[in-house]
Amino acid sequence: MSKKLVAYFSASGVTAKIAKKLAKVMHADLYEIMPEQPYTTADLDWTNKNSRTSCEMNDTSFRPAITGKVKNMEQYDTIYVGFPIWWYVAPTIINTFLESYDMTGKTVIPFATSGGSEMGRTNAELEGSCKGAILKEGKRFCSQAKDIELKAWAEQF
Repeated sequence: MSKKLVAYFSASGVTAKIAKKLAKVMHADLYEIMPEQPYTTADLDWTNKNSRTSCEMNDTSFRPAITGKVKNMEQYDTIYVGFPIWWYVAPTIINTFLESYDMTGKTVIPFATSGGSEMGRTNAELEGSCKGAILKEGKRFCSQAKDIELKAWAEQF
């Protein structure tokens, strides 16, 4: 039987809410991707070109440090990875997470939250970070996504 993991990074709690619902409806384990240095409100100010997130997202090679590790990552064959959309892609902390493990043979399925931005170049930016994995096309959900919508989407994989 396939073992599933929902791993997520949430800056404001919106992605966490969707990730928890997804894990519940898919009977998957849940793991929160935590930055070593938590993001402050000032860090998240995308209108400030000098904010932490603006600087990170302007350097596609930047990898923010994370705390913790998924225990027994080798047991999972399907990984739903969730995040807020930043600059039409996943935050670089998602690259850090994916690059922390051997993803060979795993199916990686991105999902995101956003007030209006779509997935943009997300897969193009994540592809090199999950070498050997099958990277599926992801989907953006609104903060009010229902369990039935999440389950219908996730079950196609």
